[in-house]
Amino acid sequence: MASPWIRALRSVALDVPDLVRAETFYTEVWRLRVAARTDDAIYLRGSGPDHHLLSLHAAPRLAVRHASLRARSAEALEAVAAATLAAGGRVLHPPRASKDPAGGLALRIADPHGRVFHIVHGDLQHADETAAPPPRDQPVRLAHAVFNSHDVAATQRFMEQALGFRLSDRTRIMAFMNCNRDHHTLAIGDTDNDALNHIAFLMPALDDVMRGGGRMGDAGFPIVWGPGRHGPGDNVFNYFVGPFGEVIEYTAEVEQIDESYRAGTPDDWTWPPGRIDQWGIGPARPELKVAQRNVLFVPV
Repeated sequence: MASPWIRALRSVALDVPDLVRAETFYTEVWRLRVAARTDDAIYLRGSGPDHHLLSLHAAPRLAVRHASLRARSAEALEAVAAATLAAGGRVLHPPRASKDPAGGLALRIADPHGRVFHIVHGDLQHADETAAPPPRDQPVRLAHAVFNSHDVAATQRFMEQALGFRLSDRTRIMAFMNCNRDHHTLAIGDTDNDALNHIAFLMPALDDVMRGGGRMGDAGFPIVWGPGRHGPGDNVFNYFVGPFGEVIEYTAEVEQIDESYRAGTPDDWTWPPGRIDQWGIGPARPELKVAQRNVLFVPV
């Protein structure tokens, strides 16, 4: 179930209206660490080797700049560029030296609906700190990013044709897309808009997801969905609305799959009335659905 070109999701870049407030929240409350900074941006890392998981850029309003995917090779960048054009997308710039602090080579593409992907290879990575137990309550890496789509079939085709992803499961409301051993790395929300649905940060264990939920509540950011355990992916979760209206998730225990995994259909993922996850103990609050519609990609 692996993409021939894409190894993993590295990071997501957001425009934010208050960079000082953003740094305070994502370091002191969300528990990331500053990896680099420029005059108008900060780059935040977890405990894993990725140079950064989240970059925050000063701008008038909250928006998504791009999602960064790590390529399997330098040759994969050229393959993705050609496949993007064949799939109806745009190459915003060919492979070249990346301008962000992680360096390496970078290809930038956009799908037909304006979602921007930054495909990188040879970017800087930190010394592996995962040989020792990771710090408690601190994200390790990104688990996945979910984007809404007004045309899920078209978005799925683009991810398959341009990025080499495969469908791992389809529910009534979401298509889960796979590129490595994680059940899903990207997912597509079936709705009437093309907004960011949420960004999921992988925690070391279930206990960290729960402790993080308590810490967020203490800081004035209550759980808006959770605790729970998803069906597809089997991961545990707590969802929150961040300081600017972005939806962020702490998750752990993501299912690991291989070529033998059979993609499910909506009939395989049904719940009793009123339940939307395996546990059914933490219903989603109304503000979650509102926030999942409001963060759009910067037009390109």
